[in-house]
Amino acid sequence: MPSTTNERACAAAASQPMIEARGIHKTFGRVPVLRNVSLTVGQGEVVALIGPSGSGKSTFLRCLNHLETIDRGFIAIEGEALAQTDAAGNCTYVSEAEVRRICRKTGMVFQHFNLFPHLTVLENLIEAPMVVRGMARDEAIARAEVLLDKVGLRAKRDNYPARLSGGQKQRVAIARALAMEPDIMLFDEPTSALDPELTGEVLRTMRALAQERMTMLVVTHEMGFAREVAHTVAFMDQGELLETRPAAEFFGSPGHERSRAFLNHML
Repeated sequence: MPSTTNERACAAAASQPMIEARGIHKTFGRVPVLRNVSLTVGQGEVVALIGPSGSGKSTFLRCLNHLETIDRGFIAIEGEALAQTDAAGNCTYVSEAEVRRICRKTGMVFQHFNLFPHLTVLENLIEAPMVVRGMARDEAIARAEVLLDKVGLRAKRDNYPARLSGGQKQRVAIARALAMEPDIMLFDEPTSALDPELTGEVLRTMRALAQERMTMLVVTHEMGFAREVAHTVAFMDQGELLETRPAAEFFGSPGHERSRAFLNHML
């Protein structure tokens, strides 16, 4: 029996990449940081982006939500072009209003929390939904309390960030990103600034998000997380994405010599 229009539309939506990056080039001055990087992330997929420090992982992540601009290439978020390059090599972005709208589909968690120190935990969560999305205060508070329950910090709602541990601050940062109801979560080394004993509580929160089928792109040095939670591992070195494979295959038998050397050092 032929598919109905709705069925075809649903199938197309299911196959539509959440993130599509093709041929990304980026330089700082004369120093090439990203060299022809291409990566596709599907709906509900968890991709671990790994590699040595300085390999361009964080820069690539920042390019996906316009914290950095690219010199050349193509970026689309949920099928909507953010940046594209013409035949003459000129890279152009959509209008500023469209950039803001498209980038709201992504939430980002940084290494160093970036919480507002003068606001309580609850106020950190409700600020952006109220200011950016125009959400009513009561609705924003109700949403924030649900998210604080999710990350296990409801009891800290009235505390200021200075009274939280590093792990608690990072979980608040995750909740704050989720408060904007993104479809995609980007994590830039979310545990690198934490003491080892605090890393586990943040990774547990991220595992729970993965189980809820949140689309996630995670720059990380936590190989246990990459092996156990990620569907796909993408390995970068010296600005190039050298290998993208299912996590089990990557850790079982990495295909590139640089990947093998990296794993031998990390495991």
